[in-house]
Amino acid sequence: MGVIPITITNWYKSESMQMTVVAIVVAVAGEFKINPFSGEVFRIGLGSSAFLFLLLLMSHLPYLRTGLAAGATVLLFRVSFDGAASPGAFYLLGSLKTHFSAMLYYIVFAAGMALIQRRLHQLNPLILGACVSLIDFVSNEAELLMRSFAFGLPYFQTNQWLLIPVIAVVRSYFTTGIYSSIAVHQMRSVHAEQQKRIEQMINVGSGLYGEVFYLRKSMDVIERITAKSHDLYGLLNKEGLNDYGRSVLEITQQIHEVKKDSQRILAGLMKLADLESAPEMTLAEIVELVMKSNGEYSRMLKKEVRIEKEVGIDYLTAHYIPLITVLNNLAANSVEAIERLGTIRIRVSEREGETMFIVSDTGTGIAEQDKEMVFEPGFTTKFNQEGVAATGIGLSHVRDIVGSFRGRLLLMEPGREAETTFVAAFPTVKLKKGV
Repeated sequence: MGVIPITITNWYKSESMQMTVVAIVVAVAGEFKINPFSGEVFRIGLGSSAFLFLLLLMSHLPYLRTGLAAGATVLLFRVSFDGAASPGAFYLLGSLKTHFSAMLYYIVFAAGMALIQRRLHQLNPLILGACVSLIDFVSNEAELLMRSFAFGLPYFQTNQWLLIPVIAVVRSYFTTGIYSSIAVHQMRSVHAEQQKRIEQMINVGSGLYGEVFYLRKSMDVIERITAKSHDLYGLLNKEGLNDYGRSVLEITQQIHEVKKDSQRILAGLMKLADLESAPEMTLAEIVELVMKSNGEYSRMLKKEVRIEKEVGIDYLTAHYIPLITVLNNLAANSVEAIERLGTIRIRVSEREGETMFIVSDTGTGIAEQDKEMVFEPGFTTKFNQEGVAATGIGLSHVRDIVGSFRGRLLLMEPGREAETTFVAAFPTVKLKKGV
């Protein structure tokens, strides 16, 4: 896996401003340093790590120009600091001679990074660390060579050649490690946000599926009413009841207009739902989504509901939208049936070629006199404080969705635990991908 680019807030727009910020940060960070060798000839500062981190963070910048800006700023900063620290003994050429090699380090380092800039985010973090270590080593050697030349010191010293590669490796891997950790954290955050949006879209899609299914069914009813109304118009005319016939014809025309409006609404919903191009989900993923959605629903209703699952069979299906629609409605009914505390169990199993989705709850249950009515269109036991009926699609439409797959929706008799249990049984061949 390559290093993931980090997106930073674009609070400064111009490229020049960004390079200026990099240069200033590097110059200040460079003052936090250690001197591994005697004197001030060669020192290791935090500026190198800061420069590498900022180059990784702002990989869109021109590296060579950024290195020139950083090097020049470091030189100016250190020379100015020397002048401020010892104004009486300050010697400009001597200070430039002392700090010029530091500028060379950043220029060489930036040039080396420019060589791998295009492939920066394709490199494995370990390989990236190795490349940066080599660049750091070469840059340090260039700086040391320049200092040795400027001050007439011997270039080759055993302790230097041993220490500089170690420093380059430790510093490079430490910095790239921090950057990679931040990149991974950001990638996870982005993935979580994308997952949240996908779940929201799926829930919206499942809601639209129920509305589309209901609207299609209503349009079929309207079509039959229109046909019967037109037949009645013909019969009335045959009987010589022309005035009544004209009234019926007007009603027929109005019904036809309602049908056309419904067709336009259906076309718009179909575009929003995009039901024909749904990707696949596993049954376990469907159950997880339903549990999460209804867990949030129960908290919104200020109820303490524990939702349990048992997935005995799992496979990919392209029909996840209707399955989520069915399970969401059954689970939402269970949440509403629980007064304050309770449990909902969602189980998935296969028996005799049918995939069974079983939703049970420990709610108030269904009255005996209502059991024969629960699947009737328009039936509901849920009213708000103003006496307005619930607006869910209803068990009759849930049954119709299950029936569209040649499945069955059943209300089971309460067992020993007195749970209300609905079973949605689908032919496995209708759901399972590749069957």
